[in-house]
Amino acid sequence: MSTSIRTFARTTLDLGDAQLHPWGRTPAGPELLDDLAAAAADPAIALWNPLPTADHEAARVWLEAREDRWDRGDGAAFAVLSATDGALLGTVNLRWTDRADGQAMIGYWFLPDARGRGLATRATRAVTTWGFRTGGARRIELAHAAGNQASCRVADRCGYLPEGVLRESHLFGDGRHHDEHLHARLATDPEPGRP
Repeated sequence: MSTSIRTFARTTLDLGDAQLHPWGRTPAGPELLDDLAAAAADPAIALWNPLPTADHEAARVWLEAREDRWDRGDGAAFAVLSATDGALLGTVNLRWTDRADGQAMIGYWFLPDARGRGLATRATRAVTTWGFRTGGARRIELAHAAGNQASCRVADRCGYLPEGVLRESHLFGDGRHHDEHLHARLATDPEPGRP
């Protein structure tokens, strides 16, 4: 497959109770910027997925970076929004790590009100399937801190098979390098059963 086919094009994914919209400069009203500041302050997000979005200006810079990646086709960052009121629930991000070889990496975070109801699993599955079918990915990796058991459960439920431990591989929000569990799915792997 040529690299010209391996691109991420803006789209919206519908989960019924939630919509996955491309992050970008618009709409970036005060409510969304407030939501990003709240996400940055959440203890779990601050530890496992530190966000540089503590104020409106920093949040705008973060949004511009997401939009730039969409523009280049090398990153697909989705805001997970409530279908009823548009409130921010979380995010799922997919980015190329080796575009020519079809290798990508996926990650996610969810706000406290969105946790524990299977939304992270459904959203991650949706973006994974989309990445294989429309982005041309052949392999998608998922790495999470070894101590982040919730992320490990999402990886398992989404069909990402465990491949090993990456020792002290990533600097997390507590200022320490943690071991990470590496999981991966191939485009040829069967879709996982319902959670």
